[in-house]
Amino acid sequence: MYIFRLFYMQVIDDSWSNRAHQISEKRREITPPRAVIYDRNQTKIVANKTYFNLMVIEDKMGENFDTLGFAELIGWSVQDIHTRFAEIIKGEGIYYNKHNDTRVSNYQRIRPYPFLKELTKEEMARIAPRLDAYPGFFEEETSMRYYPFPNAANILGYLSEVNAKEVKADPFYKPSYNIGRAGIERYYEKELRGLKGVHYVVRSALNNDVKKYENGMFDTVAKQSPPIQLGLDIQLQAYGEKLMQNKKGCIVAIEPKSGEILTMVSAPSYDPNLLVGRKNVSAFYPKLISDANKPLYPRPTQAEYPPGSIFKLVQSLVGLQEGVLEPNTGFPCNKSLVGCHNHPAPSSISKAVQYSCNPYFYYAVKKVIQQGKEKSIYKDAALGLNLWERYMHSFGFGEKLKSDLTGLRAGVIPNTAFYDNWYGKNRWAFSYIRSNAIGQGEVKMTPLHMANLAAIMANRGWYYDPHFAKKIGNKPLDNFKRNKTLIDEKHFESVISGMWRVVNQDAGTGRRAQIDGIDVCGKTGTVQNPHGEDHSVFIAFAPKENPKIAIAVIVENAGFGGTWAAPIASLMIEKYLLKTCNSPQKEARVVKANLIEP
Repeated sequence: MYIFRLFYMQVIDDSWSNRAHQISEKRREITPPRAVIYDRNQTKIVANKTYFNLMVIEDKMGENFDTLGFAELIGWSVQDIHTRFAEIIKGEGIYYNKHNDTRVSNYQRIRPYPFLKELTKEEMARIAPRLDAYPGFFEEETSMRYYPFPNAANILGYLSEVNAKEVKADPFYKPSYNIGRAGIERYYEKELRGLKGVHYVVRSALNNDVKKYENGMFDTVAKQSPPIQLGLDIQLQAYGEKLMQNKKGCIVAIEPKSGEILTMVSAPSYDPNLLVGRKNVSAFYPKLISDANKPLYPRPTQAEYPPGSIFKLVQSLVGLQEGVLEPNTGFPCNKSLVGCHNHPAPSSISKAVQYSCNPYFYYAVKKVIQQGKEKSIYKDAALGLNLWERYMHSFGFGEKLKSDLTGLRAGVIPNTAFYDNWYGKNRWAFSYIRSNAIGQGEVKMTPLHMANLAAIMANRGWYYDPHFAKKIGNKPLDNFKRNKTLIDEKHFESVISGMWRVVNQDAGTGRRAQIDGIDVCGKTGTVQNPHGEDHSVFIAFAPKENPKIAIAVIVENAGFGGTWAAPIASLMIEKYLLKTCNSPQKEARVVKANLIEP
């Protein structure tokens, strides 16, 4: 009997099918606010703010609608009113059929459409008291992103309306929905958007809601996703953006033991609130995209710079691991090989790092690349470069670092195929590629790679994938991998000793990074720039024992690494570890400096 009844309902009596169709027509989806985002100190850095859409049902407007009065109420002309209705019919009144990829007119006078979007509470409060005089119009509450701090735009990203392809690909989205376009908003889109609810209503013949369907038995509640906590320190981020005012470049800082990114400044920057909502995007995006200083360009993850002398740290470690160098190996500062500044003779690796001696690393890297394993110097160089390349990849160089960031670039680690293409197979040797020994030549890194190098030095040979997210709800994230370089831990001490000397001894190149009471270990870099003044680069970690922060600073067109990048790094370290600035003169010098080329 049961089987017969089921067969009758499903096959013979099509009224059940029709009824189900009617229910689906009365189905309203409720979209929850996006998840809130906090920094590492539980400070709210991304929230939601209430906005309103002014909705219209044309069929309810009546024949005697006071178009002129309504136009005056919202500050438009009568022609603007007519134009907006034409836009609704042509835009929102189009139905997209995902099954056959066609669009047909679906505008219906009895359906509600947004007439004005993204009105603030103040704007709605001015209009709402007089809406009763204009039938067919009513308010609908919605929400948009709000950023309590005018910082971290390049990290957090922004939202914009979905396109037809995105609507087709994911049933969650409908036209006019927003989706994450960049940064955290994009990477964690599915974690941030929540679960939609469904509300069923019974309508009258005039399309008015009269009651809940089945007393709400089939309704589901929209659920906001749990908050996301980042490893970002928003106060440190704001301070970094302050220091980088009127400068081009970036700051990236990482907590070495976890790989959590503490700050990622891309300068120049902008207030993330400028790209909230359709009106703001229309007003400000064209200005930002046309700005010659490229505030939308994410320098920390996409700009690829020669690393300069910070690369000497890696070359030292490879030489020690290969056994071609000892901690007390010395080489003459022979300026006929490669230019260098005046300094005492480097009689050890730590002093070579301290003085940043270019000829020393010419000799050191030549010993790595050409170890005499082949009689032909060309074959020997190819063999040596293949070995060197494996070491570089173990540091994450020449590869996109695994992260919860989008748009990462890999940088460049040249290999034998690279130079065979340039010079021909077995037609080049170390002398052809010697610029790589001091971080120039064909080697390139992103600032994220540079900060990760500082974290590797702090950890004595390992690193976690650098990332932002710390927890989703109460669940800590543990999907970021711990990576080990090919360098034994014992080889790091002599190089780190040199980094300490860079900052804390008279002949060091980074003395402007000194902080009273904190052992800072760092390395300067002066990166040759064929398009203008050299770039100022500095990486560091602190304290020397049990490090809490690893950092990279790049200031474009600012000259020697110790002049600007080093003091900026020290101010950031001081701010993070001490929660204050004890170097007001240093801070004032940095903040006042305008280093952007005219």
